[in-house]
Amino acid sequence: MNTLSKRLIRSAGLAVATFILGTWTVPAAAAKKVNVVATLPDFGAIAKEVGGDKVNVTSIAKGSEDPHFVDARPSFIRVLNQADVLLEGGAELEIGWLPPLIEGARNRRIIGDAPGRVKFSPAIRMLDVPAGPVDRSMGDVHPAGNPHFWLDPANGKIIASTIAATLVQVDAANAAIYQANLQRFSQRLDAKIKEWTQAMEPWRGTHVITYHKTYDYFLHRFGLELVATIEPKPGIEPSPTHISALIPQAREKGVKLIFIEPNRNRRTPEYLAERIGAKVLVLPGMVGGNEKVTDYISLFDYYVRQLKDALGKSP
Repeated sequence: MNTLSKRLIRSAGLAVATFILGTWTVPAAAAKKVNVVATLPDFGAIAKEVGGDKVNVTSIAKGSEDPHFVDARPSFIRVLNQADVLLEGGAELEIGWLPPLIEGARNRRIIGDAPGRVKFSPAIRMLDVPAGPVDRSMGDVHPAGNPHFWLDPANGKIIASTIAATLVQVDAANAAIYQANLQRFSQRLDAKIKEWTQAMEPWRGTHVITYHKTYDYFLHRFGLELVATIEPKPGIEPSPTHISALIPQAREKGVKLIFIEPNRNRRTPEYLAERIGAKVLVLPGMVGGNEKVTDYISLFDYYVRQLKDALGKSP
C-alpha cells in the first residue's frame, strides 16, 4: 500500500470517529450562513452591511414598489420557510401582505416573539403619531405613526444596531464579526450624515409638496418643510377640487419642489407643478428604486444630488 493510500485511510478513520463522537466540524468555507429575509430592500441592504459574508439576504419588496401594497407571491412562502431571521418595519406597514406569507411559511423561528422575528418601529421615534382614535375615514393612517422611518439616515443606525443584536443572538460564533461590521457601517453613516447635512444647509426651510407622506423623515432630518400632500388623506387619490385648492396654497408658500415616488402617475404632479412654477422630483422611496440607488447610502446621495440640481448652488 502506497503512502497516499495510507493517508486517505487514516483521514477517513478520523472523520468517522469524530462524527460518531458528535464533534464533527464543518469546514469554515462550507459553514451555513444565516438566512435573512427582509420585507423591504432598505432593511436588506443594511443587513448585508452588518452581516457581510456570514449571511444570505433576500428582500421581498422591490425598490420600485409601494411598500404598502407588495405583490405577495406564493414563492415568498418558501423563502420565509427557510428564514433564520425576518426583518420588518412594523407599525402596520406590511400588514396588508406579510401575515398570510408568515402563516403559510410555518416557520417557528419567525413567528410571534421568536428571536428571529425583528420589528424596527418600536425602537424608532415615530413621526405623525395620531393624537386620538384612528378610523378608515382618515385614510390609510397608521396608529403607531408614519412607517417610512428608514428615510431618516439616523434611523439607519438604529436599524443596523437592531440587526447586529439579532445576528449575535442567533449566530453567537460570529458575534465579533457582526459587531465590527456594525461599527464600520455606523462610522461611515455618521460621516455621510454630516456631509449631507452640510450640503442641505442652504436649503433649510424650503417648502415642498409630496404625493404621499413617504418623505416626512427625510424632510424632518434636513429641515425642509412640508406644505401639503397631493393625496387629500393618506392612500386616497386626489380629486380635481383638492388640486385646485392646493394651487393658491402652494403659491402663497413659494413651493419649488414636488416629491413623488417612481410608482406614481406623473400627470397630476406635473399639472400642479406647471401652475405653481415648481419642479417635480421622482425620488425612490426605497433602495433599488432606480439603477443609481444600489445601497442604503447611495439612496441619500441620490436625494441630495437631485435637490442640489433642482435648486441650484445657492438659494
